[in-house]
Amino acid sequence: MLFLGTYTPRLDDKGRMFLPAKFRRALEDGLVITRGQERCLYVFSREEFERITTQWHSSPTTSRAVRDYQRVFLSGASDEAPDKQGRLTIPQILREYAGLQTECTVIGAGNRVEVWDSAAWDAYLEQTEQSFAEQSEEVVPGLM
Repeated sequence: MLFLGTYTPRLDDKGRMFLPAKFRRALEDGLVITRGQERCLYVFSREEFERITTQWHSSPTTSRAVRDYQRVFLSGASDEAPDKQGRLTIPQILREYAGLQTECTVIGAGNRVEVWDSAAWDAYLEQTEQSFAEQSEEVVPGLM
């Protein structure tokens, strides 16, 4: 599935939030949530997470950068399954990492879903929107 769009669910007192309805079917059989870059959380279908980590088997563990990235990424990973109402429980350690309180922004980012604190997402978007407007060919050659 290709995850697209922006949604604004709320986090409840138990650390749960409703997954956007469009994403539920792709994630109903299980998912993995982990630390993402820029202090957001990445949510992958279990199948996609396994595909990504399998690719890492060929990564050189002699590289400190590879070890560092894998440690941060995998040490925060948590297998989860949405409940019958489509809610996802976000572990406390990941809520703290992403600064999640109540207002969340969930975005589709292609092969993954990202969960942001809404204020952090707004600040990120404001900071990067101008460079987005100025780039296309430089970032993804032949895109448009």
